[in-house]
Parts: sequence; structure tokens; C-alpha cells
Amino acid sequence: MAVLVMPPMLGVNVKVKSSGEDAETFSIGQVVRRFDLPANVLRHWESVGLLAPGRIVADRRRYGPDDLHRVAVILRAKEAGFGLDAIREMITATEPKQRTALLQRQRAELAARIAAAQASLDMIDAALTCDHEDFTPMPALPGNDPRSRCR
Repeated sequence: MAVLVMPPMLGVNVKVKSSGEDAETFSIGQVVRRFDLPANVLRHWESVGLLAPGRIVADRRRYGPDDLHRVAVILRAKEAGFGLDAIREMITATEPKQRTALLQRQRAELAARIAAAQASLDMIDAALTCDHEDFTPMPALPGNDPRSRCR
């Protein structure tokens, strides 16, 4: 039995124990239940090169412990804002410098999204504290504190 434990942020704690044809592999149904994913998601990840489960009679997929770990990594990366192309690039990178460059790009993109979200939050806060009955005609001006227009 293999055990895959993820930090609670993702909420996935997979105890891997299988019954059936091979005690070390798992059917697509077992994997989707463990990760609460639709089967078509796993099939899509396979089609874009993120997963490569083994095959048995009648071309049935069999996922091993490494595949389960890969699914958890993909889910964690998606949670961090990575797109599937970036995840594939990270997984297939052969040099640490490639991964570092990818992580730096992802960090810059995340910082930009955080800045945009903060600007949106500031606008909402300004609207909530505005004394005017209708605050909508007051456009935000670059460099100005949006709250100052309503005081």
C-alpha cells in the first residue's frame, strides 16, 4: 500500500489500496473517486501529455502510485494558478533552470493578478464607504485614492 499525503490546502489525502487485477495499479474509476474528478478530466490530461497511465487488456487504463502522485501535483499546480501548458512544461523540464524560469514567470503573473484583485477590492471599498447616493458617475483616476472622491 502506498500513501500519498497532501497538505490540507488542497484537501487530498489519498490512501492507495486497490483490489482487482493488480494491487499496485488502479482503474480510472478508482482514481476519479479518490480525487473527486470527472473521468474526462483524467482523459484530457492524458491527451495533452500530463499523464501516461499503463494499459491492460482491451486498452483499459491502469494508474500506478506515480500516476496518483502526478494527479496530486497537477491539482496543486492548478490551485496555484498554473495552466495545463505551464504544468506540462514544469513536469517535462529537464534542467532546474527551466523550472526556475517557469516559476518566476508564474510568480510575476500571480503578482499581477493579486495587484488587479487589490485594485478591485479598493474600488468596492470606496463604493461601500461613499456618501453619495449614486457613486457610479465617479470614475477611478490612475494614481488617486478612489476613497478620496467620496468624502
